[in-house]
Amino acid sequence: MGQSSASASRAQAAEQNRRADLERQEVRAEQALQAKRDLYAHLNTSARAYRVAARDAVEAAARGENIDPALLDAAKEAWAEQYSQAQMALAQDVLQIASALNRSLGVGYSAVKQLPSSPRLDEAYQRARTWFNGPLSDGVYLLRIMLRHDLGVEVEPHFEQTRMQMLAALNR
Repeated sequence: MGQSSASASRAQAAEQNRRADLERQEVRAEQALQAKRDLYAHLNTSARAYRVAARDAVEAAARGENIDPALLDAAKEAWAEQYSQAQMALAQDVLQIASALNRSLGVGYSAVKQLPSSPRLDEAYQRARTWFNGPLSDGVYLLRIMLRHDLGVEVEPHFEQTRMQMLAALNR
């Protein structure tokens, strides 16, 4: 085997190694993207479930029905688990939305828990309904849009302005 033949073999081996490295990088990137999608899907699902469980508890209480606190508490715990994981993985702008939503869900949870001891129940129910169907609903929607935006699935031309307006409403 001549020197040019050995040189060609080395060049071919180097090219195969380069291609294998690229394939491994692509596989890792795809796995990371899939992990991010999974995290985002679970975060979105748990936020929606928590909001719905709290809203349903308000409606049941308003009808004079007994509320099963385990349903709301389970939804709260599921959200807390997903939010905890997300805090370690979210980009700062996404985390800002998730954190605001977390605080808002906590306000909603407290409102539901305090309903039975409210001196003016009708007003308390109405405030809770307004909260769950207005700002909190918008907050869950904003989280979903933000997650989709971060994944590159949904790109709105005026997204930043919309995000800031909805975030301000949620923080109020």
